[in-house]
Amino acid sequence: MSRATTPEAYKLLHEGLQTLSRIESNGIRIDTDYLEGAIGKTKRRIANLYRSLEEDEVTQVWKTTFGRSANFNSREQLGEVLFNRMGHACVNRTPTGRPRTDEESLSSLSIPYVKRFLKISKLQKALSTYLYGIQKETVDGFLHPIFSLHLVSTFRGSSERPNFQNIPIRLEWIADLIRQAFIPRVGHALVELDYSGIEVGISCCYHHDPRLTAYVEDLSLDMHRDMAAECYMMDTDQVTKQLRYGGKNKFIFPQFYGDYYINCARNLWDHIVSGKLSMKNGTLVTDHLKEQGITRLGACDPKQKPKARTFEKHIQEVEANFWGSRFKVYAEWKEKWWSEYQKNGGWQTLTGFIENGVFKRNEAINAPIQGSAFHCLLWSLTRLQKWIERNRSGAKIVGQIHDSIVADVPVDEVQDYLAAAKKIMTRDLARKWKWISVPLRIDAEIAYEGQSWNDKKEIKIEN
Repeated sequence: MSRATTPEAYKLLHEGLQTLSRIESNGIRIDTDYLEGAIGKTKRRIANLYRSLEEDEVTQVWKTTFGRSANFNSREQLGEVLFNRMGHACVNRTPTGRPRTDEESLSSLSIPYVKRFLKISKLQKALSTYLYGIQKETVDGFLHPIFSLHLVSTFRGSSERPNFQNIPIRLEWIADLIRQAFIPRVGHALVELDYSGIEVGISCCYHHDPRLTAYVEDLSLDMHRDMAAECYMMDTDQVTKQLRYGGKNKFIFPQFYGDYYINCARNLWDHIVSGKLSMKNGTLVTDHLKEQGITRLGACDPKQKPKARTFEKHIQEVEANFWGSRFKVYAEWKEKWWSEYQKNGGWQTLTGFIENGVFKRNEAINAPIQGSAFHCLLWSLTRLQKWIERNRSGAKIVGQIHDSIVADVPVDEVQDYLAAAKKIMTRDLARKWKWISVPLRIDAEIAYEGQSWNDKKEIKIEN
């Protein structure tokens, strides 16, 4: 159970709901001609890929193995065919010894059939969940997603019909396919404002770890680059953009959200192997690790101790240093916070809400941080909407995605809108909530008329 404990906390949710209802009413413009063409093109691509698979040896073995019960969308059956029937080497196994057939494990296999199989899976999801989902909900050329504040236990917002907060972005070719359907109104531009590293910053307001706070305050420091260098045993000047992505998304964020070294080791290893990633000097990362004495991943089995000279053992040591030395204060706060929750059965957030109930350890530690970070966005969202109304601006806020705000802004008002947003989101909010002890920053991207959301480019916010 969650509840507001102060009039200001209640007002935040009340005004937030009013603002979100306005966003729903505004709607975001859809290029319906493009959308219809993308649906037809995607259906043809799926059909062509299926035809190419029918002629493959793997399909014939699949049919022989399973007969009438063959399900060519089943990853479990695919694993049986590839590893047990055809003898392909299995890169990853579950703790019980069964081959892993999740996307990351399959992606590491250099088997043409698997590449096409995974592509079909992605295209089917893009077609059914996103393209058809957008088309179904589009009315008179506009999409009006529903935004809610009461469905997520961490106080974060949610979206449905369709889920505007889950439009693909990480897989570039899928993002290209979906995001091209979103376009600005005539004479307008789509402007997206994103709170940069807001959850990491707000976590510092809870635990006050000096080293993590230094990373947030000093833009010359780069935590993701530093951890990628430590994970892959190289100098920081050899870390590429892709390796930095691995340090950020395969180690730092999983660690912050409660994962542990076995999964991190497996994912970091898959990242460099499947992508055949190199250092800045051109050396393959796997070859570099061999020079450091590491030639294999390791068992990654919770029932076994990591063996020396494996990547698994190395990441276990990196994890121990991460929490035992680098961010020791953060680690101590987590233990204290969990202990207090077990004693009291709940907690109070910095934004004035009490949360009670049954939570797992990771949930109890992450929920107040995620919730408070979202409340920063929600407060800014309502103030930005009030600025639009007060100044009779033609800007319309059309979407909210966790840490970002999407608006449809008249081209001649873009800089005024950006300046107002920067003031509200970075200065006014910090003055409103004195407990915010780190600088707040936003990034802005824009797509002009004739472009799509997928074409957005970074834009400088003038003072």
